[in-house]
Amino acid sequence: MQGDCLTATPSLCIAKLDDDALRSPPLSIAEPPLPQTQISVIVPVRDEAETLPKTLLALVNQNDFGGRCLDARTYEIIVFANNCTDSSAAIARRFARQHPQVQLHVVEQTLPQPEACIGRVRQLLMDEAYQRLKRLEPHRGIIASTDGDSQVDRHWIAAILHEIGQGADAVGGRTVIHRAERSALDKATKASYLRFVGYRYLIKRLEDYLDPDPFDRPPRHYQFFGANFAVTSRMYAQAGGMPPIRTGEDVAFRDAVIGAGARVRHSFLMRVTTSARHQGRTSLGLADRLSQFQALGQRRQAFLVESAAEIEARLLARRHLRRYWLHTVGGQSPATLSTSRLVRLAGDWAIPVTDLHRAMEQSLTVGELIQRAEQYQQACGLWQQRWTKVPIEVAIADLRLCLDQWRQRRELRTLVEV
Repeated sequence: MQGDCLTATPSLCIAKLDDDALRSPPLSIAEPPLPQTQISVIVPVRDEAETLPKTLLALVNQNDFGGRCLDARTYEIIVFANNCTDSSAAIARRFARQHPQVQLHVVEQTLPQPEACIGRVRQLLMDEAYQRLKRLEPHRGIIASTDGDSQVDRHWIAAILHEIGQGADAVGGRTVIHRAERSALDKATKASYLRFVGYRYLIKRLEDYLDPDPFDRPPRHYQFFGANFAVTSRMYAQAGGMPPIRTGEDVAFRDAVIGAGARVRHSFLMRVTTSARHQGRTSLGLADRLSQFQALGQRRQAFLVESAAEIEARLLARRHLRRYWLHTVGGQSPATLSTSRLVRLAGDWAIPVTDLHRAMEQSLTVGELIQRAEQYQQACGLWQQRWTKVPIEVAIADLRLCLDQWRQRRELRTLVEV
């Protein structure tokens, strides 16, 4: 039986937008934000007439954690209806008239074909939100992102304010599929989806043992999706804004903020429910993933992923490099670093030592260093030759065994220390 491969940390085949193709003007909403505005929420919309009323109603009905209604003056909503062939824009405008207490701005445009993609749309929206918040005070405020087919939890705004208040520069919330739509999925698709979610959670649990993030402590999840993330205005500028790519912009932006040294939180408090449709507005999204699961089930193909051994090796290599950077590099020039140690680290990563040395010279943060090492690893190809993809059922079973072994090691070490 042949298989199809979906990796634990998918490498994106990203199509960049040509700078010359970025012809559409900025959104430039005339009405300024209120002085009390803390969060600018962006909502890209294309033909979402069926779901948009629920999306907007969820954003309006926001409470604090004590159950009290949030002050509607503390956040604004920007709906961008792009290239719509339905009544989405009219629905949003009517909703704004019916809820005058809410700062709801509706922009309708037909973008040129090269720009008619979610990456460009989210970039336009986030740039507009950033410029609006900048009017109030440079680097003040938060930009939050959701989608026109999604409904935020009633504490979503409060959760964003809480996580940013705890020191996060960016937050990825938990995104789940509507229960009824998940139940309506065919058996094979639903089983593959649930296995994939479990697989990703097991990887995060293993990461907590092997390469823990001192800021992003458990409980946490693995998602940073366009339908549910937030970033401070300051970090948005520091990361260089939303990358100019056609799809996968949420993953690329997450990488950009990590490379810029952001403290990223994966919060269960920020919850969004989204559609389980198979026909998505873009590739690389949830709809595309569900379509892949469905196709695998129809062809009775194995769902291949990274093995537990490969994941363990990758996390250990990352930990060793991170610790070397934090404990050894400091303010030194990379030229003064231990050659023998660099050789061992390069062997862990399966890249030439010259590439690792170059990555250290080019990086300003440990996040950027790891990303550069991963890019060299991908280009070199030696890492891929070391490992073979396995059926996800095998990977899940082996990950559980691996987790149990590392848990026992930690418990034994704790007993020895006591």
